[in-house]
Amino acid sequence: MLDLIIKPQNKKGQMTLKKVRQRLDGENIPYEVHFTEGKGDAQRIARELTEQGRCDLVVIGGDGSLNDVLTGMCDPSLCRLGLIPAGTGNDFSVSARIPAGEAALDLILKGEPKPTDYIDCSDGRRSLNIAGMGIDVDILLRCEKMKGFHDKSKYFFSLLASFMKYSGCELTIRAGGEEIRKKVLIAALCNGKQLGGGIPMCPAADISDGLLDVVVVDCPKRSKIPGALIKLMQGKVLSLPFARHIRCEEASVIPASPAVAQYDGELYQTAAMEATLKKGGLLMYRP
Repeated sequence: MLDLIIKPQNKKGQMTLKKVRQRLDGENIPYEVHFTEGKGDAQRIARELTEQGRCDLVVIGGDGSLNDVLTGMCDPSLCRLGLIPAGTGNDFSVSARIPAGEAALDLILKGEPKPTDYIDCSDGRRSLNIAGMGIDVDILLRCEKMKGFHDKSKYFFSLLASFMKYSGCELTIRAGGEEIRKKVLIAALCNGKQLGGGIPMCPAADISDGLLDVVVVDCPKRSKIPGALIKLMQGKVLSLPFARHIRCEEASVIPASPAVAQYDGELYQTAAMEATLKKGGLLMYRP
């Protein structure tokens, strides 16, 4: 039995679901569709299903839905997770090399799930792609307030506004035996390679290497921010003299006071991100 989880307002997802239903019905494969009813509802659905021992879950959606489903699982190590990309950014699918449409369904129906790393945080959240604090959160908060634009346009204009106005945040970062206390532009805990619909935050990240890639970019002088933006969009942010890359299994990102963090693009308040990389902790259908 496959349990399909989808946001009903996702038009791209609905078109994908129609094709998935036709394929599953044609091959007499049992399934049930679960429509979410709001933010975080995919987490509830995943928790209730896995409590019943139903552990073959398929997300038809993007990074946010995938994050909620992972976070809701009672024990990810007992689950088999499939993804049919149908979100706005679909960043994790790039790192996992999961194709769109029927090819993704083929992976689920004909392939074998592979051990896949994920990030486990002490505040109860999990992350498959990238979690962090800093300008990434500022961009997403601006997106939430922007009306009348397509999702990708909202992100682009919010990114430009943040790079012009964002002044950094005071964080304590502990990773790989180092402790960093300073104002930063971003502190990102990377399992996947990119965020924001294609921005290459850490091209070297690997979802099956058992290591967490921590990227910390100090807050530069205002005059250097345009150049930093260009480097970020080119996937060369780590070439900046005020950026550093630490590879480890555990890391902490602690704000001076409780603040908003993003987990695969989902925003939640937290007092600290105490993260552990769970090597091969999830079985996922991917090439």
